[in-house]
Amino acid sequence: MANAASGMAVHDDCKLKFLELKAKRTHRFIVFKIEEKQKQVIVEKLGEPTDSYEDFAASLPANECRYAVYDFDYVTDENCQKSRIVFIAWSPDTSKVRSKMIYASSKDRFKRELDGIQVELQATDPTEMGLDVIRSRSN
Repeated sequence: MANAASGMAVHDDCKLKFLELKAKRTHRFIVFKIEEKQKQVIVEKLGEPTDSYEDFAASLPANECRYAVYDFDYVTDENCQKSRIVFIAWSPDTSKVRSKMIYASSKDRFKRELDGIQVELQATDPTEMGLDVIRSRSN
C-alpha cells in the first residue's frame, strides 16, 4: 500500500482497478472512497463498460466527497474516435467540512498513484462535471 502525504494509504486494489480501466477497458468508471477508520482510499464502485454517464453521475453521493475516474469516449470535430481518462474530485457543498479537508489534502498524492489521467475536474455540484464540461476539457 502506498502512503499518502495526509496519512491516507492507497489500497492496492485502487491501482489494479485503474489499470484494468486504462488498459483493458473493463470498467467505464471507478468511484473511490476514503475509509477514515482504516486511513486508506478504497474502491467503492465499479461501472460496467456498458454503463452510461448518467449511471456514473448517479453513483456519486449527493452529500459526501469522493474521487472518481471516468473513461470518456467522444468523437472529435474531425470525426475521430477518441478516449480520455477523467479524474474527478467530487466535493459537494453539502458535505462535511472535515471530509472536504481530508479529500482535498489527499487528492494530489492519490492522483499520482493513478498513472494515465488525462483530464482533471473539481466538482461541487453535477453541473461542474457534466458531459459538456468534460468534452470541452478533453479537446
